[in-house]
Amino acid sequence: MTPVQCRMARAALDWGVLDLAKKAGISTQTIVRLERGDALKQPTLDRIRETFEGAGVAFIPENGGGPGVRLARRSDNV
Repeated sequence: MTPVQCRMARAALDWGVLDLAKKAGISTQTIVRLERGDALKQPTLDRIRETFEGAGVAFIPENGGGPGVRLARRSDNV
């Protein structure tokens, strides 16, 4: 997950930094550090990514068009 993907995922979910921090159980400063490009420990990155994925975010890897995110299609058609 890149800093841009983190910001994009938050925007897609309409979450602020505080929302993500609370849901992931980490500090707001950790989110700020990630989004400005600071290195974080892998378990922290995993927790953030798992929080996004649990909320329906799918991460798109670099594939010639740049990394991105999208909201996963929900199985209940909502």
